[in-house]
Amino acid sequence: MKYSLNTFRLYKKESIFFSIIRIRVVMKEKVDVKKLKSAVNTAIKRYPYFAVRVGLDEDGGYILQSNPEEAVIFRRRKHLPKLGSPAVNGHLLFVQCEGREINFYISHALCGGRGAQPWVMTTVYQYIIEKYHVVPTAPAIRKPDSPLLPGEAEEPTIEMLGTEQPIFRYRSKKPAILGIDYLNGMFNPFKRKPNFRFYTFAQKDIMSFVKNNDSSVASFFLVVMAKALDKVLPEKVRVIGGETAHNPAASLGLPHSHIDLLSHVHLDYTREQLKWDMEKLGTMTRGQIVLQTDPSVSSAELRDKFCLLQELEAIRGQKQKLAYFKKHDPYEGKNAQHGTFIANYTGWMDWGEVADYVDSFVFIVDGHVLLEASSLGDRIFLSFMQLLDEKKYTDAFEAVLTEFGIPFQSEGPFPKRLTKHELPREKTPSASLLRKKSGQ
Repeated sequence: MKYSLNTFRLYKKESIFFSIIRIRVVMKEKVDVKKLKSAVNTAIKRYPYFAVRVGLDEDGGYILQSNPEEAVIFRRRKHLPKLGSPAVNGHLLFVQCEGREINFYISHALCGGRGAQPWVMTTVYQYIIEKYHVVPTAPAIRKPDSPLLPGEAEEPTIEMLGTEQPIFRYRSKKPAILGIDYLNGMFNPFKRKPNFRFYTFAQKDIMSFVKNNDSSVASFFLVVMAKALDKVLPEKVRVIGGETAHNPAASLGLPHSHIDLLSHVHLDYTREQLKWDMEKLGTMTRGQIVLQTDPSVSSAELRDKFCLLQELEAIRGQKQKLAYFKKHDPYEGKNAQHGTFIANYTGWMDWGEVADYVDSFVFIVDGHVLLEASSLGDRIFLSFMQLLDEKKYTDAFEAVLTEFGIPFQSEGPFPKRLTKHELPREKTPSASLLRKKSGQ
């Protein structure tokens, strides 16, 4: 393909929702900004596919170009800079810190949470070396001087997708959409208040529970949130829909690829099913995840995205490309398939002794009733994100956790503090130049 898959999200309009990932790492001691700046710029050299700026080609399409400029570190400020702007040296990432907190901002176009996490881990590893003059034992962390893993910088191609008929096709049961919430969260300045609440769990508590209930971490949070919404949504709502993301890179032969090329798993729960016990719901949910992440199923969904990019390639002009993407955006419009909520789990990565220096680690993105779970050492963290400062959903979520006997710590709400992109614009000929060309 002519264009990188990493340009796909750049065409999406950011008037309301921002395609940005914020990764908040809280250290156990106050951050040394000078040491952090050095660590960030040492670590970024290990990830050349992140050290890029956005340009335009002759057809007005977004292209990624190598960016040798330093990555920028800021202390906390009222207004965040835009990714791609001169304030961040044109990079699609920057780092902001205050006190014990380090916030890594990166464009969702470049990667998802799982693709960004190794970069964060490498940076924190290097920071510990520079601040404490020790080399923590962390075999799984990619060291700043280590070579790229096989396929790490590569992108899947449409030729890698399977051609067999999918063994399953999702047929929506028309789950409830929190429409009034979204209208208020998007357009009502008196109601809109993007925020997240932060939860901490002992890993052993959740792992013991899921083991005894034929479940998994991902299916656990899907069921908990569905049962929470069962407590607060009116009886006329007959179906509550959960959604979780799946990265099929491993099945395409690129297990280390940083690309955020996702298929989606849909779980539609009827109100009657939500009366089942956890073991039965866990079995149903885990079974659907296995079924819908089958390569034949994910390939069918991904093929549509590749086709959209191929169609974008054939269009000339930035304005025309943006208009085409807006009309055919797979996440919006009448053909988009959405659930009532989203719950994602990035999986477990081994931080080694680096975990001893870190208090917490969590992903923050745009969305409403959106849960992002991550692991660090012997703990699981979860951010519960909303567009409104609304307690009924988190209260119900906590009530279900209590019913299941899962201890937790809750903090917040905190503002999401997300930014957006500043992208190059195609230059159009001036009126005087057009007159000269026409001989007037």
